[in-house]
Amino acid sequence: MSRRVRRKVGRKGKEKVVLPSYPEIEDEVSGSVYNGFVDWTGLPDDTVIQLFSCLNDRDRASLASTCKTWRVLGISPCLWTSLDLRAHKCNDAMATSLASRCVNLKKLRFRGAESADAILHLQARNLREISGDYCRKITDATLSVIVARHEALESLQLGPDFCERISSDAIKAIAFCCPKLKKLRLSGIRDVHADAINALTKHCSNLTDIGFIDCLNVDEMALGNVVSVRFLSVAGTSNMKWGAVSHLWHKLPNLTGLDVSRTDISSAAVSRLLSSSQSLKVLCALNCPELEGDTNFAPRKYKSKLLLALFTDILKELALLFVDITKKGKNVFLDWRNSMNKDKNLDDIMTWLEWILSHTLLRIAESNQQGLDAFWLKQGATLLLNLMQSSQEDVQERAATGLATFVVIDDENASIDCGRAEAVMRDGGIRLLLNLARSWREGLQSEAAKAIANLSVNANVAKAVAEEGGIDILAGLARSMNRLVAEEAAGGLWNLSVGEEHKGAIAEAGGVKALVDLIFKWSSGGDGVLERAAGALANLAADDKCSTEVAVAGGVHALVMLARNCKFEGVQEQAARALANLAAHGDSNSNNAAVGQEAGALEALVQLTQSPHEGVRQEAAGALWNLSFDDRNREAIAAAGGVEALVALAQGCSNASPGLQERAAGALWGLSVSEANRYVFSLICN
Repeated sequence: MSRRVRRKVGRKGKEKVVLPSYPEIEDEVSGSVYNGFVDWTGLPDDTVIQLFSCLNDRDRASLASTCKTWRVLGISPCLWTSLDLRAHKCNDAMATSLASRCVNLKKLRFRGAESADAILHLQARNLREISGDYCRKITDATLSVIVARHEALESLQLGPDFCERISSDAIKAIAFCCPKLKKLRLSGIRDVHADAINALTKHCSNLTDIGFIDCLNVDEMALGNVVSVRFLSVAGTSNMKWGAVSHLWHKLPNLTGLDVSRTDISSAAVSRLLSSSQSLKVLCALNCPELEGDTNFAPRKYKSKLLLALFTDILKELALLFVDITKKGKNVFLDWRNSMNKDKNLDDIMTWLEWILSHTLLRIAESNQQGLDAFWLKQGATLLLNLMQSSQEDVQERAATGLATFVVIDDENASIDCGRAEAVMRDGGIRLLLNLARSWREGLQSEAAKAIANLSVNANVAKAVAEEGGIDILAGLARSMNRLVAEEAAGGLWNLSVGEEHKGAIAEAGGVKALVDLIFKWSSGGDGVLERAAGALANLAADDKCSTEVAVAGGVHALVMLARNCKFEGVQEQAARALANLAAHGDSNSNNAAVGQEAGALEALVQLTQSPHEGVRQEAAGALWNLSFDDRNREAIAAAGGVEALVALAQGCSNASPGLQERAAGALWGLSVSEANRYVFSLICN
């Protein structure tokens, strides 16, 4: 398999890119230049802090370690108001080491239960926002202790994966401990009981944004009593009594936005909510089968109220929120962001809409439902591209992940919908994704690279990515210290290296060395990054010139190391394929001999011919076939047990693919040329 679909510069083409300029910094730097060298120690402290503020946490810490002065400046409280721990394995020891910097920490993002347990050791008592994902293993006890130590909390978001071990008891703890709470969004809770919601109503008088998303049971009656709520989402929640909802929730005095997407809400309930609520402005009901299946339902025009559904023109509907009637069409979000006349109520609505639309569109894309082609082509892709330009980082990430996901038809067979991919390209999506990939935020880099990788399966998109400077960007991201970023970048290079068009450009951008270094850097980091790096090198090694570069960069040793030590069949298959391609150029370079002489290479390939996975056996046999064209390798392969292994493989592959049969037979033929090996063949045949 040559492709793998993944479900999250200074120049662009011939255009010149104008990078951000800071005149005051440039003046100070120029004053510290002596004979062409910069005396960085002469920079003013505020200039250094400004430079630190442009870096992510990892790079900031690295730069701070260069000298005592910068170490002191690197822990300045103003640089540590926000912290993203998702790319790090944050345990108690790491959190404790960061505690001295987190006195003024206001916003925290984390991933997983271990990081959640470690939050307390940050001693960030002034935290205002906590956002976590991969929260399936977080328990009531952990969450209760977290909120008890952070009484000033104003926003708590856990999701979008399900919080399976969190119950109503933890929600009550949130209510008791966080009286200043304004926003609460939780995903995948089994039961949200009335007593928990009533506790929020009683103790959190400022709670204006509630999301109980993808839950099994939520008490509708209790939600109808949360008079402070302005924005409410029950998207994906089951077992809602919509008759009760329509009779209760329209009485909520401040309810401005309601999200019932991916539920079984009826058209009657939708009509009642829109007609009866005095405060409601927007009702979002995307992907609601019962509503969409009611052929008698004709969405009427309710004065100053919008219905967003798959059968409505969403961007056109959103434009009706604005007094200026020119704000219509595809640019409604961009017009709003650039508007000079700010309206707080409108800003709150649009900010909430960005969040819930990005969440719902991603969920719809993940479900890969049939019959949605028209929606994705007419407005879904455009919506995702609009959301990618949001000022909310989590919205941008989900939009990029949505683009990476909605184009995929079949992940196993690396199939994408060409129409959807080219729709993204036509609407300027490639340039937007590459701009996100240039961000210093590693979460955005990862999701943008994932989208670029998937879209690049389409040859036209791959060409556009290359023309926009995407190969240089991906090669740079492949050098990232963040494994997730490097993994997605390697996936992009893998897909771009499938044809002959871009192999040379990848090599010129330093992609070969970056991919080889990835294998050494993450040799025990999991199968994802290693499979993508090995797959890209396998494609590149099929080219004579690139094959030499792979060998010079240490690729032979790296790939043999994977073949010998890695237990993941995907990695084994791509490593064997790469070695086979390296050994295929025996007439034009010395790579065939280099592979054969690499310690443990032949033994590893012989061992892989006994793998339970046909793809691994086929590529290993192909590598041995190519290696057998070198006189020095034939007897060495036989000495490693290659003849016996290949005979057993040939005898057992009568029902296997023609490719495996051909490679097994070809390798045996190549070994039989040697006089010394004929004795081994005679023993086996007798």
